[in-house]
Amino acid sequence: MPGLLSSPVCLTVVWFLSWSLRPSCAQIWTNEVSDVQFGRLGSNVTLTCGKSNIRTPAVWHLNRSSALPWHKVRSDGALVLLQVNHSAQGNYSCSDSQGLLLHSINLRLGHPPGLLSISCQVPNHAHVRCSWVEPVKTFLPAKYNASFRGTGQEWTPCVVNVARKHCDVDHPAFWSSMHTLRITETNGLGSETTFIQFQLHKLLKPDPPQSVSVMGIEGYPMRLNVSWDYPSSWPRLPAFPLIFQIRYQPLGSAYWSEINSEGTTVIICDALAGHLHQVQVRARDEVNPETQWSEWSPVLPVWPWSVSTTPDPEEEDFFPFSTKPETSTAESHNVVPEDGGNLGLVILLVLFSVVILTTVFSFIFAVWVRQKRRNHVTKQELTSMVKMKSMPI
Repeated sequence: MPGLLSSPVCLTVVWFLSWSLRPSCAQIWTNEVSDVQFGRLGSNVTLTCGKSNIRTPAVWHLNRSSALPWHKVRSDGALVLLQVNHSAQGNYSCSDSQGLLLHSINLRLGHPPGLLSISCQVPNHAHVRCSWVEPVKTFLPAKYNASFRGTGQEWTPCVVNVARKHCDVDHPAFWSSMHTLRITETNGLGSETTFIQFQLHKLLKPDPPQSVSVMGIEGYPMRLNVSWDYPSSWPRLPAFPLIFQIRYQPLGSAYWSEINSEGTTVIICDALAGHLHQVQVRARDEVNPETQWSEWSPVLPVWPWSVSTTPDPEEEDFFPFSTKPETSTAESHNVVPEDGGNLGLVILLVLFSVVILTTVFSFIFAVWVRQKRRNHVTKQELTSMVKMKSMPI
């Protein structure tokens, strides 16, 4: 075997393979880079050719091209990019004068973090969600660390969702007078911490009521029955009651009428008969008046009951009177028939008219009788006078 390896033929093959492979090694390009470097947009960025101690100028490439942004190469082989912009970002590689790859760098350009713009939502007493936006776009991947505490309390983690840029706290110390949230943003160019203070009870804002239903009441053309459910995010517990506000208006009116209710149903008694109405409901924590009202529920259109018209099936499809199957959780109400009140008024008017007519006719009859008596007396007087004149003296 040693004799075979030392034969002229074998040495020739080995020399040929080494000679043919050397240029290929000098042209190696790979997506795996040995280093990632971050640079600030608008500044000068220096890229070193690895740990090489060469004193001859290195050959640099950007994304396999010899075309480079505005730059200079130092005597130690380092590449200095001047006033970089986004076009200078990419994969850089340096080679020696023979074309041998020495080092490669992935250059990422952007800005260091700045102060965040933070807002928090409190949909119930057991949950806080805070979200943020970057007033200045960094163009670089970032990590966030968030924590939360009440006055005199220890810091607790605020669980971060990096993709949606928000964090969540469960069961916060609601009894504390003030709360503080801190968020630290970190990227390849540095870090920045933002603090925000707020009062939870003033941010408490329930979600809108759900499953709102509104419909006319058969036989009552001026009444509407409205019902709804607590928002699913609000715990249905006696310690956390909600108060509700209902507003309604005939379609086209510029004014809303409002009713407050502690229950989940109410009957509107002054709807405009024969007109399409719009109805909405919102909620607020009943215990603390400093909390916020929820957003209004979606507008629901409804026609009051009408005896003269039968709803068209197409109209019923067009106006979805209810957002859930009809369920009755209505509080007891003593319904007084409106038609009964109208009938009484009509009867009263008729009786009043009869009395007036009777009085008028009685007066006319009395005048006629009196006049007739006067005429009779006058006739008798004339007859007497005629008889007296005809008597002999």
